Amino acid sequence: MDNMELVMEERFKDLSVILPAMDETYSLLQTVDTIMETCRSEDLAEIIIVVCDRSTDDCIRTAEEIKQKYGGQIPVTVHHQKKPFVGGAVQEGIEIASGSHVVLMSSDLETDPNLICEFIRLEKKNPDKIITATRWKKGGGFDGYNKVKLVANAIFQRMIALLFFVSLTDITYAYRIFPRSLMLSISWEELKHPFFLETALKPIRLGVKFIEIPVKWTARTEGVSQNSFWANFKYFKTAWHVRFMKKKNILKKKV
Repeated sequence: MDNMELVMEERFKDLSVILPAMDETYSLLQTVDTIMETCRSEDLAEIIIVVCDRSTDDCIRTAEEIKQKYGGQIPVTVHHQKKPFVGGAVQEGIEIASGSHVVLMSSDLETDPNLICEFIRLEKKNPDKIITATRWKKGGGFDGYNKVKLVANAIFQRMIALLFFVSLTDITYAYRIFPRSLMLSISWEELKHPFFLETALKPIRLGVKFIEIPVKWTARTEGVSQNSFWANFKYFKTAWHVRFMKKKNILKKKV
């Protein structure tokens, strides 16, 4: 592809867990505890907790407690982001990660950490694919999701799938594991929540294969969501842009 190159992993070595955190405390701790209890430490490269200027003192204190608790088992980094917004947080986490693969998830338990070991199992067999969670297949579901948003979500999922000619059922749900080399190869444009949609759509345009596994979504019990209902309509702009952009502009140009 001209002076660009799509680089993909040939095998799974280990996973870097990236956790943006703003006002989470007990849910952040429970997320890490669950991962450490259910996964083999040799499958984990590190845990990167990304905080920002708006992160609460209690959140940062919890992150440091996690570092003290598990730092003797695997590397735990508390990274203070420089780029703005949640997309910037994840992008910086990917840049400093050392694992062959990275996982996108939240720190508020809306992404069930019990699924990480299954992500790893499947990625070992399919190291060049993206394993992604879906709430819309049998075995998945929603608990505490606003009914209006649920209907809007279902419609949007189908519209995006049709627009991109794929059978994926939950393209907006940002709970998925990627080859880190793939993430570093792509030129990301979004910094706010549409970044998570972008992380699915640009790989789709590049022909990367996805494997969906069901998961049950449970509403957060701590903190405040930074993604308002009306902000979701910005996803349409992102989807339209990515669908019709030139493929040569999706990958970073070689220097």
